[in-house]
Amino acid sequence: MGVPKKKRSKSRKKSRQSRKLSSLLLASCPQCKAPTLSHFACPECGYYKGKQVVVVKGKEKKTKEKG
Repeated sequence: MGVPKKKRSKSRKKSRQSRKLSSLLLASCPQCKAPTLSHFACPECGYYKGKQVVVVKGKEKKTKEKG
């Protein structure tokens, strides 16, 4: 089994991981059709896998009260 000889520093690890982030593909949200990252909740509507998991501020429905 392969074992690393030296510890990989935080800066090397983060620079290696940053290359992956640029190649991510955007998917469309099934609820609002906004572009989102795969396996993340939609930042526009807060839905993930058909369920609302995040309450989005500023997008809440406001009802007008007469009177």
